[in-house]
Amino acid sequence: MAIVAHVDHGKTTLVDAMLNQSGAFRANEEVTDRVMDSGDLEREKGITILAKNTSVVWNDITMNIVDTPGHADFGGEVERALTMVDGVVLLVDAAEGPLPQTRFVLRKALARDLPVILVINKVDRPDARVEAVVDEVYELFLDIDARDDQIDFPIVYCAARDGWATTELGGKGEDLEPLFHLLADHIPAPSYIEGHPLQAWVTNLDASPYVGRLALCRVMNGTLTKGQSLALSRVDGSVSRVKISEMYLTRFLERVPAMSAGPGDLVAIAGIEDILIGETLVDAEDPRPMPVIAVDEPALSMTIGTNTSPLAGKDGDKLTARMVKDRIDRELVGNMSLRVLNTERPDAWEVQARGELQLAILVEQMRREGFELTVGKPQVVIKEVDGKVHEPVERVTIDVPEEHLGAVTQLLAARKGRMENMVNHGTGWVRLDYLVPSRGLIGFRTEFLTETRGTGVINHTFEDFEPWFGELRTRRTGSLIADRNGPVTAYALMALQERAQMMVEPTADVYNGMIVGENSRSEDMEVNVCKEKQLTNHRAAASDATVKLTPPKVLSLSSSSQTTSVWKSRPTTRACARSHSTRTSELDARSSSRPSARQKTPDPSPATPPVLRHVTPTNRARCRRTDMRQNEKGVSALAEHAGESEFGHDGFLFRGERSAIVEPVLADLILEAVDHARGLLRGQPALDKIVDCAGAVVATRTSRGQTCGHENDGEHAITLVHC
Repeated sequence: MAIVAHVDHGKTTLVDAMLNQSGAFRANEEVTDRVMDSGDLEREKGITILAKNTSVVWNDITMNIVDTPGHADFGGEVERALTMVDGVVLLVDAAEGPLPQTRFVLRKALARDLPVILVINKVDRPDARVEAVVDEVYELFLDIDARDDQIDFPIVYCAARDGWATTELGGKGEDLEPLFHLLADHIPAPSYIEGHPLQAWVTNLDASPYVGRLALCRVMNGTLTKGQSLALSRVDGSVSRVKISEMYLTRFLERVPAMSAGPGDLVAIAGIEDILIGETLVDAEDPRPMPVIAVDEPALSMTIGTNTSPLAGKDGDKLTARMVKDRIDRELVGNMSLRVLNTERPDAWEVQARGELQLAILVEQMRREGFELTVGKPQVVIKEVDGKVHEPVERVTIDVPEEHLGAVTQLLAARKGRMENMVNHGTGWVRLDYLVPSRGLIGFRTEFLTETRGTGVINHTFEDFEPWFGELRTRRTGSLIADRNGPVTAYALMALQERAQMMVEPTADVYNGMIVGENSRSEDMEVNVCKEKQLTNHRAAASDATVKLTPPKVLSLSSSSQTTSVWKSRPTTRACARSHSTRTSELDARSSSRPSARQKTPDPSPATPPVLRHVTPTNRARCRRTDMRQNEKGVSALAEHAGESEFGHDGFLFRGERSAIVEPVLADLILEAVDHARGLLRGQPALDKIVDCAGAVVATRTSRGQTCGHENDGEHAITLVHC
C-alpha cells in the first residue's frame, strides 16, 4: 500500500508509529523521528523527497508500505509509487482538510482503480474540525467524478504522533490495531495469473557500494530466483538476456538476502548495471513486458551550466561542462519527472521539472557535491494546442487571516489569478481557492509572506494547460549592480543601504555586473560597493564615527530560484551565502536574444534635456557651504572652483582656459550632460573629452568613461565625444 497525503499531514510520522508497534526496533534502541526520511536534505527541510518502501508484519501478514512525498513538485515520485501498490491510505489533516496535493494524489489513485482508506490524522489538535473535514473529502471525491463504489470508503481517526487510532468519531484509541485491521480487510492481496510467465516491473533504482546498481521491482507474475537467467525488456522495445547476481527483500528498515520472490513482493536485485525505471524482467522464452511507466509532463524549466563568473573555482572542484553534464545525466536515471534539453551553448542545458523546489533540490545536491554552477531564471514550459500557445496553470489554496484578505486578493489579481472558491470557517481565517498561471507564482511566496506578516499559508499543484494569459508584471523593484571587481567596503554600504536592501556584506568579493542589492525603485542602478574612505591629515570630530550597517538579505538556494525569476542568472558556489545573481550572463538560451535593461541600444538623436538647475551669484556662496555628498548633481563643486585654472571632479579634469567653467549656467549644463551620458548606455567606448558648441575642449576624461551625450538649453550646447 502507499500512504499519500499533502505535505506535513503526517505520513512519515504514521509509518514511524506502525514500525514501532510491529516490533521493528529493540526496546533499548534509540530511534530518531521520521526514520524514513533518511536523506540529509529531507531531515533538514522536514519533507519527504524520495518515495521509499518498508514492510511490517502483523498477525503473520506482511504489509509492504510505500512512503511518498507530499510536496507537489515531487508528484512524479507519487505516480511512480502508485504502480507498486494494491491500495492507498489517504491521510488528511483534521484541521487543514484536503489541500491541492490531496486532490492530485487522489485523482491518480482513482485513475488506477486503487481502493482508498481515509485516515483523518491529528484529531487531537485543538482546532480540529473532524466532521467538516470528512465532508470536504466526500466533496473532493465527487469533484473528481469518483464512482459510487469508490466513494464508499472506510474511515479511521488517529493521532500518529501518539500512536493510536479508532474507528469511532470522537473516541480515543490505545494503539494502531484498528488501522491494521482496516488495512488487512480492505487492501486486497496481490492478484496474479497462475502459470503466467515472469513479469517483474522495475519501479525504482538504488545503489550499493558493494554490488553496484540495485533495481527495485514489483513482481507481478511468476517467480524471481537468485542466479536466474532471464530477459530484460527495455524501454525502446529491445530484449536482452541478463542474470541476477543478488536479491534482497525489505524487512522493516533493512534489506535481507533472499533466494526467491513471488507475486506482490517488492524486491531489490543486483547484477544489471544499465537497467532503468519502467523496464520489465521477463521470461526469456516468453517475454511479455509491462507498459512503460508514464508521469505527467514538467511545467517549469531552468537553464543550468558551468560557472562563468570571475569567482569561479574558489569554492568548488567540479567546474567543467563534462562533469556537470555527467551529473545531470545520472540524475535522469532515477528521476522520471525531469527532462534535459540541449541549448545553443555547449556548456549549458535546459532542465525541466515540476516546480521550483524540485529544481532547487537538484542544484543544492550538486552544490554539496562540489559543483559550481550558473543557474538561469525559471521559465514555464509552454506548448501549442490547436495552433494556440498554452501555458501551465496551478491550483492554489491559501489560508490567510481575515485582515490580510484584501492584500492577498490584490496580489493574485495582478498575477491574473481566477478565484474558484472562498470559505470563511468562522475562526478568523479564510480559505481561498485560485487558478493561477505558473508564471505568476514564480517569486510569489516571498511577497505573499511579507503582505501577510508571515501568517499566510499557501499550497499549489499543477492543474492543467490553458491559453496564454498575456504579459505579467510581478516585480516593482530594480537592482543594484556592482560596476567593478573587488571587496565590499562598509564605507560604501553605509551610503547605499538607505535606498536599497543589500545582499552583500563587507569584505565579500564582487565582480562587475554582479547584483549586490534590491533597489527600492523600479530602475536598475550601477553602484560602487568597493569605494574606500580617502585618508586625510586633517582631524575632524566625525571622521572616526562608528559605521552602522543593516544586516544583508542572505538568499538561500530555494529563495534565489524565486529571485532569478527576474534576474537573468546566478553562479552557485558551495557557500550558500555566496549564491550571487548577475544580469550579464547570457546563460538562458531562450532569452539571450532579448536585450536586458542594461543592454538597450541608445537613441542616436539628442534626448530631451532634464530641467536645468542654475547656480546664480546670489546662491553661489551657499553652494560653497553645501556638502558635495548632499548635492546630487555636484553643481556646487563647479561653482566652488569656478575661478581656478583647472580642477578635477568625478573623473573629469576641467580646464580654466574657457569661460565655460566660469559661467555657472554652462557649468550646470556640463554636469547635466555627464549625468545623462552615464545613464544612456553602459559599457560603451570610453569618453575622451567634453567640447562646447564652438568645438573647444572644456574638459578631458582622466579615467575610463561610459558613453556619449548631448545637452542644449537653447543658448549653450555641450557634447560628450567618444575616444
